[in-house]
Amino acid sequence: MLNVVEWTRLEPWRVARARTDRDESVIVKWMGPHAAATHSEGWRLRTEVAALRFLAEDLGARLAPRVLAEDLPGGRVALEDLAPRTALDGLLRRDGAGAHAERLAAFARIRGELGALTAGHAETYYRRRSLLGPVDPAADRLGRVHRLERVPHAEQLGVPVSGGVARELGLARAELADPGPFLVLSNGDPEANNVLVHGSGPADARLIDFEFAGFTHALHDAVCLHVPGPAWLSVRPPGEVYRRALAAGVPEAEDERRYGLGLAAACVSWALARLSRLPALDGRPAGDDSRAQLIATLEAAAGTADDHRSLPRLAGLCRRLAAALRRRWPDADLDFTALPPYAPRRR
Repeated sequence: MLNVVEWTRLEPWRVARARTDRDESVIVKWMGPHAAATHSEGWRLRTEVAALRFLAEDLGARLAPRVLAEDLPGGRVALEDLAPRTALDGLLRRDGAGAHAERLAAFARIRGELGALTAGHAETYYRRRSLLGPVDPAADRLGRVHRLERVPHAEQLGVPVSGGVARELGLARAELADPGPFLVLSNGDPEANNVLVHGSGPADARLIDFEFAGFTHALHDAVCLHVPGPAWLSVRPPGEVYRRALAAGVPEAEDERRYGLGLAAACVSWALARLSRLPALDGRPAGDDSRAQLIATLEAAAGTADDHRSLPRLAGLCRRLAAALRRRWPDADLDFTALPPYAPRRR
């Protein structure tokens, strides 16, 4: 049991750095409303606790903070303090990507390591998670697959969905719905704000924020390395760093066809999810970066599919959608190749 004698909230997150009566620094985290509104606060806390204990206690992995104590009825968990590590996204915003090539490689590597270490262990995780309350493994696995059921706003943008596109949507859905050896644990939010690294010297990365964790297709976690996430207008693909790390536990990642299909499917899935925001972006003022970001996302998803020679019709669809948005929003008709990697989106 931990006895906290003082704490300081780390705004704007629901997190505090606390000191115990043994003069130990710990992190206290609690839940609150989430924009996704897909799971209750209690579900998310139980998931975080189960995932972190699974990694540390069942697998002996040092990829994330250890759980030191939890109060599930009270809605709090005490975690290992990973300081002086800091969030990678803050370093990229402050210094630019060029100053942090090693830390970006560590980000890609630890995402692959999470998949490699957890592949084949879904039953162990769900046994632990079910002890804390109801959980639906199928919902975890399929949660992002529904994005490929249709192409949002295609008709509104004047972009027809051909029979070839429909067939490739089916192929992409089938790959993501049935990952086979690629079924691994994801923390559910694999972006640069959820990896902590040392700002100098060896990165010694750790992953955080497991409240939406679950077993799903590994290559969902690689999307952020190829396609801009919510914070960025551009990214820099990590070469083979992620893939080599994943292949240590998922040898099938060496299969170019299978890996390329999974990665292309996951990237297109993410891009179509972002396209569903079209009405909201239409309502924003000219020059709002969220418009340019959507175009960059669609074009990056197409480029990733091309690079891996997979899903060519979906790649073409993404390009046509991006071209339609460039015509719709002249203010967002930008040359993204001129941007440095990890150019931040202005909010």
